[in-house]
Amino acid sequence: MNDPVTGPLLAGRAVVVTGAGRGLGAAYARAIAAAGAAVVVNDVDADEAAGVVEQIPAAGGRAVLQAADITDWDQADALIDRCVTEFGAIDGLVNNAGYFSLALPQDQLPEPLRRTIDVNLFGSAACGVLALRRMVKAHGGSVVNVTSGEQMGKTASAIYGATKAAVATLTYSWAEDMREYGIRVNAISPNAHTRMATVYEQFRGSAGSQNFGLAPELNAPLVVYLLSDLSVGVTGQVVRLNGSELMLGTHPANLDPLLTRHDWTVEAIAEAFDTDLAGSLQPVGVHRVRTEILD
Repeated sequence: MNDPVTGPLLAGRAVVVTGAGRGLGAAYARAIAAAGAAVVVNDVDADEAAGVVEQIPAAGGRAVLQAADITDWDQADALIDRCVTEFGAIDGLVNNAGYFSLALPQDQLPEPLRRTIDVNLFGSAACGVLALRRMVKAHGGSVVNVTSGEQMGKTASAIYGATKAAVATLTYSWAEDMREYGIRVNAISPNAHTRMATVYEQFRGSAGSQNFGLAPELNAPLVVYLLSDLSVGVTGQVVRLNGSELMLGTHPANLDPLLTRHDWTVEAIAEAFDTDLAGSLQPVGVHRVRTEILD
């Protein structure tokens, strides 16, 4: 059982939050600052990030702005370095910046495909690698990646979901790589009514209710928890917060039964699928802890 915590949970820490100009990222930055940490507020849109930075001192926190496009390695490096030079260290990274687009496979265009991969995967990997380099030297820190339930498969979101599945894999591998240095790496799968809802509405051609009523701020306590010493024993996990529901995501796994045969012919494989493996076939699309119909 954890000892009682006195004072701000993140007092004396320095944290970078990417994509913090609006929505979830802005909510994380404000909550992290309120918990006592100094925050580097990043966004590709300097004006929006500046607005968040202005809000934080009014609540008694510390924050600086670092506008950067994390798909550029040098800009990502400068972002992480700003935290070290401004506050003396980097104790936490929230890899929140993301790009979201929808398209059926036959309608997919190359530009949004590339941008989705560049921001969600390359940008997250770049910021993570560059932050972890500093954390290894300091023998401590916490990285919070941002994945999505869409990695489980949802119509028209294959590319976005693939990048978020890749972020989950980064989480699992980095957690193992960093364990000996006392660095924890986890991922969150948040849910909130953000600008993504507009993309859904435009794609469907009518007003939608994507995550309607779920404020970004509802997800902030989870981020603060994972950055704090309260989660000292938690690493390599994907944590889902959906309004009032908190749950853990499963890791990829090979399922039982494991079948062995000296020579797997086409016919033998077909027989295995018709018999032993038939009951282990997995559902296609998003699978949750309860049954529901998703449009």
